[in-house]
Amino acid sequence: MRGHEHTNNDLSGTVHGFVVQARNVDGGIHVSGAAPREEVPPPWQLPPSVRITDRTDELRTLEAHRCRAAEGGHSTLAAVSGLGGVGKTAVALAWLHALRPDFPGGQLYADLGAQAPGGPVDPGEVVGRFLRALGVPTGQVPPTLGERVALYRSLTADRRLVVLLDDAATAAQVRPLLPAGRCVTAVTSRRRMSGLSLDGGHVLHLEPLSTEAAVELLDATLADGRVAAQPEEARALVLLCAGLPLAVRIAGARLAARPRQGITAMVRALSEEHERLRALAIEGDHDVRAALDLSYQSLPTTAARLYRLLGLHPGREFGTPVAHALLGGDAVEALDALHDANLLVDIAGSSGGERYRFHDLVRLHAAARAAQEESGEERASALLRIGHHYLANTRRAEEIIEPGRSLPAPDPEPEPGVREDLGPVGGQTEPEAALDWLERELPNLMAVIRLARPMGAPELAWGLTDALWPLFPRRKLYGEWRESHEEGLLAAEEAGNEEAVCRMLTSGALGKLATGDHAEGLAMFERASDSFLARGNTLGHARTLNYRGLAHRRLGRLDRAAELPACGDLRAGALARFNMADVALAEERYEDAVVNAEAARLALEAAGDTYNAARAAGLTGRACVGLGRLARAESELSAALSALQAEGAGFEAAHVLGALARLSERRGQPQQARRYYRRALSLYASAGRSRSAEADEARARLGALEPAEAEPEAPDAEAPGAAGPEDVPDAEAPGAAGPEDVPDAEAPGAAGPEDARDAEAPGAAGPEDVRDGGDAGP
Repeated sequence: MRGHEHTNNDLSGTVHGFVVQARNVDGGIHVSGAAPREEVPPPWQLPPSVRITDRTDELRTLEAHRCRAAEGGHSTLAAVSGLGGVGKTAVALAWLHALRPDFPGGQLYADLGAQAPGGPVDPGEVVGRFLRALGVPTGQVPPTLGERVALYRSLTADRRLVVLLDDAATAAQVRPLLPAGRCVTAVTSRRRMSGLSLDGGHVLHLEPLSTEAAVELLDATLADGRVAAQPEEARALVLLCAGLPLAVRIAGARLAARPRQGITAMVRALSEEHERLRALAIEGDHDVRAALDLSYQSLPTTAARLYRLLGLHPGREFGTPVAHALLGGDAVEALDALHDANLLVDIAGSSGGERYRFHDLVRLHAAARAAQEESGEERASALLRIGHHYLANTRRAEEIIEPGRSLPAPDPEPEPGVREDLGPVGGQTEPEAALDWLERELPNLMAVIRLARPMGAPELAWGLTDALWPLFPRRKLYGEWRESHEEGLLAAEEAGNEEAVCRMLTSGALGKLATGDHAEGLAMFERASDSFLARGNTLGHARTLNYRGLAHRRLGRLDRAAELPACGDLRAGALARFNMADVALAEERYEDAVVNAEAARLALEAAGDTYNAARAAGLTGRACVGLGRLARAESELSAALSALQAEGAGFEAAHVLGALARLSERRGQPQQARRYYRRALSLYASAGRSRSAEADEARARLGALEPAEAEPEAPDAEAPGAAGPEDVPDAEAPGAAGPEDVPDAEAPGAAGPEDARDAEAPGAAGPEDVRDGGDAGP
């Protein structure tokens, strides 16, 4: 290598995984030991486009704005506003779909829910979904909104993609979701989003269609010559629809279902409906409501009832099984009738079977019809059927992800017609598919949780919360974790179910620890511990003391963290010994640390807990470095590294790499130590913990070891253990769907409900180590 020559060797952009930088390389290059990383396909999430009429000027305006932004090297932002039913989403989709050839980076879509029953969607939840769609493994999605946005902007800085943010509530909701680089973002809203002008956005307000354009849309909907035969009647009809495409399509669908009916009859009926609505003093969207009333009156009886009952559905969209749960065997025919009448939108391309949604005006109309025509008892019964449908299928998903964890004597299995499709797609595993179903349905499940207590069904709130446990730590859905457990705890208390109370307390407290609320988590663990003790459940009491020790460790109370619970349970006792060893290591009592860590490892291996046994071996190795027993330290740390890599535990593997680096320092091998520190820092970054105390220490020690000037990084003699970056798997990089995405309840030896989620014993340093998805109760 010619050190006198200056070579431009800068590294820029976003890097995931390991990087090798060199000046000049002579001869061939051979890399072995690392499997090729699977390329993540671009996301193509936009809903299908629909026919639009007479929006040429609007599309030209949007495209001109994009071209100006591109010429200036900027991203493109456009906000499309207008009345409900005016076609905002249709215009945005027509524009964005036409851009696909020039934007190969993909398409992202989110319904922001300004008109949703449960209120607008949290932008942190949306950007988390976007990150996963862009290939970031779930375990590497940061916990906070700020960190998520930073990663999102980094990943989109050099990527050409389009984003549709549909039904936005405010500009503040939109801003965290704006990509970087030369991407294109369209926002739709009933409000004029003038605030987005500050972000370089172009605000386009859609007016209703002209009479001629609305007649053209009606003609396209009918496609049978009636418009040409009755042009004046057609004009009168679209005037009654106020030029709103939604109303024109609904009226046209009703006429299309009656090929022998003239347009005159429709005009007469719609005029009468307008008069009725005015007489009732119904204001706002009355043009669409009149068309909806007429369309509804023409539905078959079964379809009309399903329409009313689906209007009670608390979420934005639903699958065919929900209709089966509400109506029974006639559901498919009734759904087809609603779809043919333009009352339901079939969300094409969604996984998990056919899914539908209402336009928000249609949903409000359906709910109003239910209030008018269904008794209070019938409406409550329909909501309960919806809730129990979701509970039964959520428990099915839970059983796939964590076999044996669910409560004894769960609800009966749903009938075949109402079983949601939880099967894997493509190369997915069954647990991955079940997790995807849970996340897709989460807005519906959260809506049921919120409604359960007010409608007198508290068991739905805590039952759904409990069954959702596998999702929260795996997909890092901290907001829903917190909200669901707060509501679930209130519901369990209201139901007087002390077992459910303990489950809500322990799993909810783990969520508190994951988000840094250590003191509140401690209080919840102590309350659960007292409840177990009062009911004579010594095993549950002892296990909750382990959780309490974890909270004390996070609070820096090492003496309390090391308390050993009296318990006949092998694994709980072993984890308590691990806690004691971890505290002894922190206090530099290395002999005590070795004794307790070795005892913990042997017991954990006997219990089949390979993940925590590997953590115990790593702890032994770190203590041996402190004692100067370098040969044993190398043996323990190398074994721990291999086992933790196999588990996909990047954060814990980084701890071990730091210990191997310190071992190399003790042996006088600074180059090898630097390699280990760099690899450790890469894993800390991949795990979203680059600012942790452990990462800061590794960064400081690496800085102290850096030579004054760059030098070749030749291998040190007698370098211990793993020799290069290929020894740490690429599962941490975006695109890999490796084991870090599956908490360690999946690992061999996770035995079910009695495991009580205590794999994250004290010493685990961050929320990514809340891994064991076992039961939160006895």
